[in-house]
Amino acid sequence: MPVLARHIHEVPVNQIREITEAAWRTPGAIVLSIGEPGFPLPRHVLEAGIDCLDRDETNYTPNAGLPALREAFATRFRSHNSVEMGPERVYVVAGAQQGLHMAMSLLLSPGDEILIPNPGYPTFAMTSRLLHGVPVRYPLYPEYDFQPRIEDVEALITPRTRVLMLNSPSNPLGAVISHDLMRELVELARRYDLWIISDECYEAFTFDVPHVSAASFDADVPGEARVFTSLTLSKTYGLTGLRIGALVCPPGFEKTMNNVMESIVSCVASPSQYAALAALTGPQDYVREAHAHYRSNRDTASDILGGKGIPYLGAQGAFYLWADVSHLTGGDVRSWVHSFLADSGVSFAPGTAFGSIGEGWIRISLCAEQPALVEGLSKLPARAALLQQAGS
Repeated sequence: MPVLARHIHEVPVNQIREITEAAWRTPGAIVLSIGEPGFPLPRHVLEAGIDCLDRDETNYTPNAGLPALREAFATRFRSHNSVEMGPERVYVVAGAQQGLHMAMSLLLSPGDEILIPNPGYPTFAMTSRLLHGVPVRYPLYPEYDFQPRIEDVEALITPRTRVLMLNSPSNPLGAVISHDLMRELVELARRYDLWIISDECYEAFTFDVPHVSAASFDADVPGEARVFTSLTLSKTYGLTGLRIGALVCPPGFEKTMNNVMESIVSCVASPSQYAALAALTGPQDYVREAHAHYRSNRDTASDILGGKGIPYLGAQGAFYLWADVSHLTGGDVRSWVHSFLADSGVSFAPGTAFGSIGEGWIRISLCAEQPALVEGLSKLPARAALLQQAGS
């Protein structure tokens, strides 16, 4: 039979889905391995999508999305990031993942390198491989609180480097890049004439620190601007299944973006677009309540891990906690999370899903109801107890 293209075999397995689907097959499992908001959607958001269907407004929309929705995204982006921009720079996409795919499609030729964080979200590597690009991982070290260092990134730049991938707030880390460091990273990209793709899917959820967009330091004229910003309503409003987000592009890409959008998906489903418009322009209670829930879960989970002597990174954003369970994993955290699920009925995402530096670490989702989160974390053995057993 015919064979698949060679590069398909270079696309790594998504270990998050691997453990989560195993958990879904486990009766009564506590699933702390996937970032799935669990709150009911606001009624006005649901009704906007239902009304669209009732009107039979089910034809094509413009490639770039409904004009009103593009304006709503632009308004939010301007107000949150102090970036002067109009709706012509906003392209409505079928979730942030399609936005990332579209941005990489624009920027990577076969063999081009893209610098991605290690640890970093798995699809950064998966998507670039699918597009014949070469992902090169820049390290985020525990001793530097998993923040990128300019010298580490710069050391990896070669003549084939085309794109610098940034992610703040970080999935899986919950780390947030500061104002000064973000400015330095954009300046680094400008110095080496690199594009930037900035994944800001969790921009609505930071704790006691501001979200800083890479676009805040970008030029605002065609030919000089270099930042593509990926946004989603999946996390902000819990619209994961409606597949709706936006890619904010540098100025001057209108014709090119329409062509690329047509070749990938043509346009996003109209009910999803109207639901997104209602979410962005209607009451924001959902976002406030979700923020409070994630903060409370973060604090509760931090207290439990601290009481067990398990090291963790203090999350400044997103809705994950990054914990060091190397005392349990025997150097193979991917196998350990499956064993732990089988033994305890609790799933965590293995740190190796996000890169080699994640060995020995797990990502804990903070989306669950707090009693389930507490029950799940209570099943982790205390580090001190294990150390005492080892010494006896």
